[in-house]
Amino acid sequence: MANRYAPPTPQYGSDGDHTAGSRLQRGTLNTNDIVFFVVAAAAPLTVMAGVAPLAIQIGGIGAPAAYLAVGVVLVLFSTGFTAMTPYIRNAGAFYAYIARGLGRPAGVGAALLAMFSYNALQIGTYGAFGFFAASTVDGMAGIDLPWPLYAAFGVITVWFLGFRSINLGAKVLAALLIAETAILVLLAVAVLLKGGASGFDLASFSPSHVFVPEMIAPLLTAVGAFIGYEATVIFREEARRPDRTVPRATYVAVIFLAVFYTFVSWIIVQAFGSDRVVAAATDNPAEMFFIAMDTYVGGWASDIQRILIVTSLLAALLAFHNAITRYAYALASEKVFPASLGRVHLLHGSPWIAGIAQSVVAAVVVAVFALSALDPYTQFFLWVNTPGILGLLILQALGAFAVVAFFRRNPPQHGEGTGRTLLAPVTAGVLLSAATVCIATNFDLFTGAGPIVNWTLVALTPLILLTGIVLALRIRRNHPARYDRLGTTEVDAA
Repeated sequence: MANRYAPPTPQYGSDGDHTAGSRLQRGTLNTNDIVFFVVAAAAPLTVMAGVAPLAIQIGGIGAPAAYLAVGVVLVLFSTGFTAMTPYIRNAGAFYAYIARGLGRPAGVGAALLAMFSYNALQIGTYGAFGFFAASTVDGMAGIDLPWPLYAAFGVITVWFLGFRSINLGAKVLAALLIAETAILVLLAVAVLLKGGASGFDLASFSPSHVFVPEMIAPLLTAVGAFIGYEATVIFREEARRPDRTVPRATYVAVIFLAVFYTFVSWIIVQAFGSDRVVAAATDNPAEMFFIAMDTYVGGWASDIQRILIVTSLLAALLAFHNAITRYAYALASEKVFPASLGRVHLLHGSPWIAGIAQSVVAAVVVAVFALSALDPYTQFFLWVNTPGILGLLILQALGAFAVVAFFRRNPPQHGEGTGRTLLAPVTAGVLLSAATVCIATNFDLFTGAGPIVNWTLVALTPLILLTGIVLALRIRRNHPARYDRLGTTEVDAA
């Protein structure tokens, strides 16, 4: 049946910018591969060991319920988001979905905001990678090297793996993700077998601990813990049977993260006891998971956990790098970005020019922070990373409302009901908008910075979104044919 949702759609390879020999590798990724990419970007071990103790410290023992609540909201978002998958055969993700739902200017604004947000998340993580790598090597081997050296090693490694085929990246991410998940499962099994600190309870899910004002902090940190899972659609061109693989990977990723985060954070509460865990989180949040591992498993497992936090961050860096380069590839194909960013390596099938550009930007930002002598974790990581979280939340809210707008103009052809096309996306859009406002007004919980730094960082996201809208309007005025093409490129066409 003809696609009645867009003008005749150009194909990658239909003009001089993308020849047939410069396509990404087709049919390479299955559901598991895509899940590894997007779950690795969330860095589950780092989220649990590095952030969950802070959520417990501020929000109390109800923190595990926050991950479950956010997971439910994101399942609602995914229900609407994936309903559009059969109609949006473009690898531009938020760009394409929002362009087709809310209009091309909003789509280009979303494109710029997505590129900024993913870059902020990826580049900021180099600060955390350098910090944890330096402290781990120093603590275990007694070799004291500055964090920028480790960050530079990370930049080079991520560039190389991104340059090689997507298959290699998928295999590396699979190995790293399985390892970091396994160490947390090992801790959970040990706690369960030994009965926790004083038996098990479900106080973390009691209304008296969940519906309290202090839970705002765990809810906001939980939102950040899921960031990046929606990137499944970016890999459409490289997916096998994308109309089935992409939605399936989206659901698997968000449900896995929701269940895993909820379970592991509940386990750490049981490891210390519901009556003592807040005090433990307050006394030494950075060492909380390591203390639990020492107590229930042994020092050897704690040492492995420290190493795996570093590899967890490396996996997140690679996952975000691949997402960024594929965004650039999709946008270059429609001449929103320079055509050179869409060039694909003839041997490896990777968008190698975009990979070089992203790695150079990352190296420059790392160098700036290194020379400025700012702290790699509390300043580099948190200041650069947090605007990315805010930007992707804005994009998720816009994406939810784009689903509603799209299906109001275009009656479903594949049996999508009102629940998927209206109720779920509206509910998710409202809740995600509320979360966006909460994060913007409580930015200090994430950055630890003063009002000037916080409001400067908050202002970046709407400014970039507005810049993209203005850019689209200029394209419409000066290049109407190019404007009509925005968001319509088919990646499934042979």
